[in-house]
Amino acid sequence: MTKTIRSMAVLAATVCMAGSMGFAQSAGEAVYKANCQSCHGSSGTPSPGIAKMMGVKPAAEYKTTEKEQIDAVKSGKGKMKAMSPKLTDAQIKDAVDYFRTLK
Repeated sequence: MTKTIRSMAVLAATVCMAGSMGFAQSAGEAVYKANCQSCHGSSGTPSPGIAKMMGVKPAAEYKTTEKEQIDAVKSGKGKMKAMSPKLTDAQIKDAVDYFRTLK
């Protein structure tokens, strides 16, 4: 009886862990959602109001390199404030990498 209960407990734990891993976000996605999504949109397309007011383009329209985007996030560009005091270099790179997948 205890062998059956132990097997069921292991199976339940395995299913729970596998399910939670399926919903895990990448580090870049989490940083993007917390710091960038409000202006750039959840799918890389800003709302029309933000796009007009802040001059934000959809992700697909950015023709800049990864380095240029990282520099823009670190130092700020146009109406976007610098994020380097708030985010680490690794977090900025992860967020830019995620943003570039939204094209």
